[in-house]
Amino acid sequence: MANETPPQPEAQRLPRLGIFRNWLSLSGILLVASSLFAFVLLSLIDALANVSNPYIGIFTYLVAPMFAFLGLALVVLGVVLRRRRARKSGEISGGAPSFQVDLARPRDRRLLGWFLFASTVFLLVTAVLSYKTYHFSESVTFCGEACHKVMEPELVTYQHGSHARVSCVECHIGSGAQWFVKAKIAGTYQVYAVAFNKYPRPVPTPIKNLRPAQETCEQCHWPSKFVGNLDRTYNYFLGEETNTPFSVRLTMKVGGADPTHGPVGGIHWHMNVGNKVQYIASDDARQKIPWVRMTDKQGVVTEFRTPTFTNVVAESEMRTMDCMDCHNRPAHKYMSPDRAVNLAMSLPSLPDQIDRNLPWIKTNAVFALTRSYTNQTLALQGIATIIAERYPSDKFPAAQESVRRAIGVLQKIYKDNFFPEMNASWDKYPDNIGHMIWPGCFRCHDGKHTTADGKRSIKASDCNTCHTILAQGKGEELNLLTPGGQKFKHPGDEVDGACNDCHTGGL
Repeated sequence: MANETPPQPEAQRLPRLGIFRNWLSLSGILLVASSLFAFVLLSLIDALANVSNPYIGIFTYLVAPMFAFLGLALVVLGVVLRRRRARKSGEISGGAPSFQVDLARPRDRRLLGWFLFASTVFLLVTAVLSYKTYHFSESVTFCGEACHKVMEPELVTYQHGSHARVSCVECHIGSGAQWFVKAKIAGTYQVYAVAFNKYPRPVPTPIKNLRPAQETCEQCHWPSKFVGNLDRTYNYFLGEETNTPFSVRLTMKVGGADPTHGPVGGIHWHMNVGNKVQYIASDDARQKIPWVRMTDKQGVVTEFRTPTFTNVVAESEMRTMDCMDCHNRPAHKYMSPDRAVNLAMSLPSLPDQIDRNLPWIKTNAVFALTRSYTNQTLALQGIATIIAERYPSDKFPAAQESVRRAIGVLQKIYKDNFFPEMNASWDKYPDNIGHMIWPGCFRCHDGKHTTADGKRSIKASDCNTCHTILAQGKGEELNLLTPGGQKFKHPGDEVDGACNDCHTGGL
């Protein structure tokens, strides 16, 4: 009939796999395949390499998986957009294509087998990636090298420290899920700070949210151990033309805090084994301590404060003293120029020794190290120039080998302890062990902390409180041991006050 409507063609379904035939999904598939290939290749390189490379680890266990997941996202997005366009154009019916698996059909069995195999492989690869990423993110390589210049000072000082065989996470995180999660949350901000150049220079210390030492340090160090007295010799060279040596040999009264293992006393009396010490610091670096509270094992509480501190003390402001309040640089110690040069001048081995027979070498060496340099390259050049100018070949022809060796030693000292790009060096990080260039013990033991009635005070430390000087001076003077102790003889003029009033580490 003339008015009959011609039959409309049925909406067709897309051919099998047709929904993947779009540029977005094909790009995603290519990206996934490339990422898996890169992962396998880099894994082989990482396994066969003689030296671990941080960049290989980053690309293998972080970058490659990230691009693989990005590729999968592109595949899914391409499928969704392709189906939407097909429905609008009538290329496929409104409903989704039916999906049926008939195990009676050989073809369906083969497809199901391949699907299960591919899923298993994918899960295994994902498990391996997750495991490797987890361990890589807590490795020394990741902590110290992945962030380039940001963590370079910490990595270099760590490698030369007494904890160089202890991994970063054992101190900074420890065991348990709670502190692991806290560290990863904090690490998220750190990644942002590094990516957008928002990090401070130098990295500030102390770390406010560091895990208590009882849960980290004391897992290896036995807090109840009685140490007793330790014999120590400290070698110095005076800043004069002849570089006069001056040594102090003493016994360090380390002692202990547990009466079941030895007499209670000495420096380790402060351990929280039998005595609980709490304090408040008025500065971020914890160098100014105006208030201290001590609780003995009988529960008797005694408070000490400086005369100018009249604040009301809140519990939230208090910090309980632990290992880190004295041993605050256990793994990242920046050696001061004065100490580093003294050590190099006292070494018997020639490769690392500065010849003490060079006139004024102590003064000149410290001077060269303490100049202001904008980067390490200029610093190494500057050190070489200063020392070469102070000892020209026409005036010191026989000492040129010693001069060249001194330049090399000083350049190594600089590379190990100075990081101008991060503004990090000994003078930025207080070291609370001792009292030579920082207040250390004298933060509390200055004689100014008294009880409210003024009848008791924290004992002011003197030279015999924590150590006994057995011998001092040079040559034969060091063989004249005095078991009962000697009064300290300051080289040159006698002085009053704390050591750090004059000694800065660059003097």
